[in-house]
Amino acid sequence: MNQKLIITIGRQYGSGGRIIGKKIADELGISFYNKEIIEMAAKKTGMSEEAFEKVDETAASSLLYSIATGAYMFGNYVSPQVDLPLNDKLFIIQSEIIKSIANKESCVIVGRCADYILKDRKDVINIFIHADKETRKARVTDEYNISVNNVEGYLNKIDKKRSTYYNYYTGEKWGNSANYHLCLDSGALGIDGCVHIIESYIKEIGNSNKS
Repeated sequence: MNQKLIITIGRQYGSGGRIIGKKIADELGISFYNKEIIEMAAKKTGMSEEAFEKVDETAASSLLYSIATGAYMFGNYVSPQVDLPLNDKLFIIQSEIIKSIANKESCVIVGRCADYILKDRKDVINIFIHADKETRKARVTDEYNISVNNVEGYLNKIDKKRSTYYNYYTGEKWGNSANYHLCLDSGALGIDGCVHIIESYIKEIGNSNKS
């Protein structure tokens, strides 16, 4: 790639957003970041990676607590001396890491409010992947070994968790098409169909920038 490009992927659980993001990164020859950001946060702070994994993409339990302590919400800065919930600390650290990555290289970043964190940049394409429940249930059952009896409840639980996290830390609505450049139905398009559309979009954007 001649110009730097950052692609963020928001996704419903089981929609294949992570797989789509990895395929895009591989085909474009750029870096891919998902759980890697947790590893980087753990190394940066010296804290346990396992502890961060437990609160990854999970909002702190009390919005009032975070506001009262001046937490990093809606783009505001919080002093590192403030004793915040681990969720908030991880969000702040991940935000710093995501901004640092975006300054250095082209990449694909999955989740973690990356679209909001990088909202002031012009070299970002924000994508949201969704799918019908039957498609998602099938993928979760096949790939993640979730019990068929529990799968729908598990889907709802993870989607609610991601929605709450995004809404809480951004003040925006998770999955709202106005927040993204592309919203794609992987149930209708398939994984490769979504990858093809994203690549076509990138190509068109590149062509329009040249004209």
